[in-house]
Amino acid sequence: MRPAGALLREQRVGRWRAFALTWLAYAGFYFCRKNFSVAMPLLKSELGFTTDNLAWILFGYNLCYMLGQFGNGLAAGRWGPRAVVVAGMIGAVVANVLMGFSSGFGAFLVLASLHGYAQATGWPGTCQIMANWFRRRERGIVMAWWSTNYVLGGFLATLFATWCVTTTVFFPDLGWRRGFWWPAIVFAVIALIFWRGVQVTPAQAKIAPLPREESDDEPADTSPDSRTNWADLRPVFVNPAVWIAGGMYFFLKLTRYAFLFWLPVYLTEALHYSMKNAGNTSAAYELFGIGGTLTAGYLSDRVFGSRRFPVGALMLFGLAICCLAQPALASLGLWGTVAGIALIGFMTYGPDTLMTGAAPMDMGTKKTAAAAVGIITGLGSAGQLMSSLVVAWVSQRFGWSALFHLFVGCALVGGLLLLTQWNYGGRKTAAPPLAAT
Repeated sequence: MRPAGALLREQRVGRWRAFALTWLAYAGFYFCRKNFSVAMPLLKSELGFTTDNLAWILFGYNLCYMLGQFGNGLAAGRWGPRAVVVAGMIGAVVANVLMGFSSGFGAFLVLASLHGYAQATGWPGTCQIMANWFRRRERGIVMAWWSTNYVLGGFLATLFATWCVTTTVFFPDLGWRRGFWWPAIVFAVIALIFWRGVQVTPAQAKIAPLPREESDDEPADTSPDSRTNWADLRPVFVNPAVWIAGGMYFFLKLTRYAFLFWLPVYLTEALHYSMKNAGNTSAAYELFGIGGTLTAGYLSDRVFGSRRFPVGALMLFGLAICCLAQPALASLGLWGTVAGIALIGFMTYGPDTLMTGAAPMDMGTKKTAAAAVGIITGLGSAGQLMSSLVVAWVSQRFGWSALFHLFVGCALVGGLLLLTQWNYGGRKTAAPPLAAT
């Protein structure tokens, strides 16, 4: 006789298939996202773009990305996450191909803006699928491993884009344009794999719904139609924890996107690294972010009883300390810079992945997870929207070191916001090992 709560073989196979395909899909989005930051120094030197030009291009991208988070979170629930994510994948590929053919500021501004909206389909849609396949008590750890998609994806995408724009082995005359075309080819293949293989719910895969756990107040999903109606969404909109998490994410995402897009520029202009060294050094941000992601997930489930807010708050206070120390660490040379960037990545990605993955899933239901994700990431994307202009303004007027002092303040405010929800959520019993699920 099967133990209570144990999964059938087809349920275990189905959920890890969903895990693998959604992981691959969202990692793929970063191949068409991180390439722009790597190419930015070359756009300045070869096309004559100014820092302000790049800031406005990123502003257009971030504005449409912010609008897309709100819109696509609702669209994924209404029309299905698979359709929304695949449409975004196609849009991102097309935008990158066209940017590779472009040379003017206006063309880049328009294409980057369209690209931003396409990129915003990925996170709400894939999180919706994951919420359908995994239960509350295991989401902290599962989503920690799953969220390595954009941390490891960003790391690999940075290395790949750096190789694309610096290699002289294949088509050397194409220069920076390779940094847009080759990642687009990789992502197109990933999009095809995702479209052909993903199943949104157990019901769509024609298998029995997952057994409910004692702390789960959601009804089992027995219908292949997982679409939401507006009445389903009301509890999400009136939940104060959703808006507090979104307020925190405003400050965290302002910081993260400053590092995401501007690290290579900071390393080449402020620390005078070569293009290759700047690209490879900036990859430490995502590489060590993987450790922060996993640490946050295990702490939330194993130590804090599936409460996400305490872990996020503590790591944000750690981020403030790391940002305060970064200018001093950079003065020690290359390895000091790498250490500082690695610590900042560790403390950034822990709360980032936790508060936009497992936490909004807990705040919503299996049907409304994408809406909760969309609200939190949409508010965060308002910070992302300001990030490029803030970086350009502060760095040109007060110097690069002043930015790190700004990031200290952002981390402290975000941590204080999360403290107000210290006891939100959680469960009475500890999560079982993943092998038992």
